[in-house]
Amino acid sequence: MNSIETTGLTKVYSSAFGKKQVQALVDLHLGVAPGTIFGLLGPNGAGKTTLVKLLLGITFPTFGNAIVLGEPTSNYKVKKRIGYLPENHKYPPYLSGGEVMNFFGKLSGLDSKYLGKKIDELLELMKLSKWKKTKVKNYSKGMMQRLGLAQVMINDPELIFLDEPTDGVDPIGRKEIRDILIDLKKQSKTIFLNSHLLSEVELITDRVGILNKGKLIREGSVEELTEKKEEYFLRIEGDHKEVPENIENVKATKLDDGRYSLKVASTEDLNKVIDRLRADGIMIYELIKHKNTLEEMFISLIEESEKEGKQ
Repeated sequence: MNSIETTGLTKVYSSAFGKKQVQALVDLHLGVAPGTIFGLLGPNGAGKTTLVKLLLGITFPTFGNAIVLGEPTSNYKVKKRIGYLPENHKYPPYLSGGEVMNFFGKLSGLDSKYLGKKIDELLELMKLSKWKKTKVKNYSKGMMQRLGLAQVMINDPELIFLDEPTDGVDPIGRKEIRDILIDLKKQSKTIFLNSHLLSEVELITDRVGILNKGKLIREGSVEELTEKKEEYFLRIEGDHKEVPENIENVKATKLDDGRYSLKVASTEDLNKVIDRLRADGIMIYELIKHKNTLEEMFISLIEESEKEGKQ
């Protein structure tokens, strides 16, 4: 059973007098497996926030349905098993970090007998122990993000929604948060992640979904989405440009760094190149399948989607 399952999920917003309608989400079919990290990507206005609100039961779909942890989103009891960190979260400035954690712990119904120990463990994990008694108005943006992540984990949730969890955090802090998320996954927790930092998403997610104008335009693993089929980088001994060029169905381009870019029609044609090089006694130092970065793939897909929308 998936931790998240949507079928035909659609959300239409109407103006005050119902004269204008905006489709924020259109016929979304999505499944997120338990114990995985799922990254949701999309430009501003793509429908990401609407989807999260629907999954949390904050708003309700116009059509379709969503199941979270085996329960319909209308079942408020399932929220006890969920953690949520919104973007730009705020806490009362007069509270200390420890008091914020205590408030959310009691809000989650945790036993006061164990709450203090739980708070200390989470603040230690987020390297905020020495700031426990400091008022949050004196926290930096990065510290607020780490406190928010600690707050999300106070009720030991099975499913965690994070909106820009590394926003404002320095590179070392981002690495520490990535490690924490990976550790949570090892504990069989499911993480649903929104982020504009595509390099961060690329490093930790198992699968990625890309939304644009309310539609899910692509979904898959990072490897599946970034891999360029039948294009390779080749590094060989010496300068033998004529070798890969005179093979049928193979296009070779010499790059500035001394490598070749090979575009082949099939894996069989790639092996013809390798066989020819070996037959000529040429040493192969490197053969790597070409991949886009997640950012390059994302921009390309959004541009394609925009062109299709104008046709």
